Amino acid sequence: MYTHPQHKAGEDGRRLRREAGQWLRDLRTARGLTQRQLADQVGVAYYTFVSQIEAGKGRVPPESYQVWADALGLPVADFVRTLLAYYDPFTHRALFGAVEPLVPPSPER
Repeated sequence: MYTHPQHKAGEDGRRLRREAGQWLRDLRTARGLTQRQLADQVGVAYYTFVSQIEAGKGRVPPESYQVWADALGLPVADFVRTLLAYYDPFTHRALFGAVEPLVPPSPER
């Protein structure tokens, strides 16, 4: 289940990245942003980067956490804590115990 970027992710890691991507997509659409608008706000040249992250094929780069949190209307600590639950659940549990992420996953559609 470990999803460290230098390690191949198993099925659990891929599932967690897809869930993170869905959570990010829900945040983006709740703010009324297109992928292109979010890409502009977070400073990436191509909206396809946002698409890849939302599809679970990429991750939000740690050096960009602040701009993503700002663009999606969340305090950076809440944003990172929630991402950490998806991207690195072992570290999340070590830091926060067996608690749910601060920002819950998207509601059922």
